[in-house]
Amino acid sequence: MARRVDVDETLSPVRIPASVLHELCNHALETHPEECCGLLIGNGAERYLRLVRCRNIMTALHQKDPDTYPRDGRAAFYMSEHDYLKALDEAEAAGQRVTAVYHSHVGAGAYLSEMDLEYAEQPLFPFPDADQIVVPIYERNVQGIAVFRRRAGEYAPGHRVQPIDP
Repeated sequence: MARRVDVDETLSPVRIPASVLHELCNHALETHPEECCGLLIGNGAERYLRLVRCRNIMTALHQKDPDTYPRDGRAAFYMSEHDYLKALDEAEAAGQRVTAVYHSHVGAGAYLSEMDLEYAEQPLFPFPDADQIVVPIYERNVQGIAVFRRRAGEYAPGHRVQPIDP
């Protein structure tokens, strides 16, 4: 049986600045029909301060080695190590940290799939305390962004997102 973590509609929404959500939605729409991916950077005062886009290199990996990477960028993401290491260095230099990893689901809902969970729960995952944000896209429209937070080593059911003005 496949594992998956869904949204719990009874949970209070997570508030994210409207400017960050706007950039997140734009990134998802610009990369359609492939999944987008990236990071949210924050500090002690503001969890989601800014967004850093990363390249989804899954299609390139799939083209080079389809046996190891059976999916392309339309059904999965693999964040460019160069991009996320650069973002991590810049965040640390500014006294900030990675607070969330985001990606889109094309034609699918806001949930963490078995593949998403395997990626985020591997021992060498560079952001073990980061939230996971999923941006669902249906027919080139973003619908129902969700935030999943790790608790006691596992991801809890997701919260819907509510934009806030800066």
